[in-house]
Amino acid sequence: MRTVRLGQFVIAPFVVSDGTCANCVNGITTSCLHGASWGSEDADGFTVDGGQGEFVRVPSADGTLVTTPEVPDDSLVPSLLTLSDVMCTGHHAAVSAGVGEGKTVVVVGDGAVGLSAVLASHRLGAERVVVMSRHTSRQAVASEFGATDIVAERGEEGVAAIRELFDGIGADCVLECVGTAESMQQAIDSTRPGGRVGYVGVPVGSEIPIRKLFSANITIGGGVAPVRSYIEALLGDVLEGSIDPGKVFDSEMPLEEAAAAYKAMDERTAIKVLLRP
Repeated sequence: MRTVRLGQFVIAPFVVSDGTCANCVNGITTSCLHGASWGSEDADGFTVDGGQGEFVRVPSADGTLVTTPEVPDDSLVPSLLTLSDVMCTGHHAAVSAGVGEGKTVVVVGDGAVGLSAVLASHRLGAERVVVMSRHTSRQAVASEFGATDIVAERGEEGVAAIRELFDGIGADCVLECVGTAESMQQAIDSTRPGGRVGYVGVPVGSEIPIRKLFSANITIGGGVAPVRSYIEALLGDVLEGSIDPGKVFDSEMPLEEAAAAYKAMDERTAIKVLLRP
């Protein structure tokens, strides 16, 4: 190892990447030519430990891990942990949709990624950020993260509510953070002609309506978030305290209760559970 030393605090993205192949150089670290996923095998056929363990072997550690300048205060750990996945994924949705100064934004989904997308949009200077949410506790976090409006309706009613907020045509940028056919349709229908959709929800049964996109000049971009390429850009803001994405963790459990943690998230009794070894 050249960049990581014993005793340093590190952030590990959800995939392994070497940082040197053509795809990594282009910023798409999730398509690393020599990469791997936690719980699978590396390029040499050796088992890569699951990421939720007390000890983990990290192939290509120099390309994969990001170190902090010093061991951070424990209060920063939740926010630093979000940089391994959800905060960078929400940021990827915002970047893919072209969020920037003065833009109007709709976020479809109020899970940890959707809430992170709200925060990312606010950080990038969006003028107005609407979160589509039906859960009071998640609405509160979204508002704290910078959401200016909340729409609880779905389907045609949801689209009508969005268009009513934005001159009857929809938003500049819509971030799809769920992955279902319904959420993708919701996102596309909420986008104004000439607008952009950034999608990061893992697709389940979605089909892109090319004719509609063609007719309305709507652009769709996104995919699996190349987290490693975003960590350093967001790390400074976390360390300075200008963003606090760790608020998506509304529950904490010991590592041995991981199954209960996943059950809580599946049943929507927790937004995101932080596991402590």
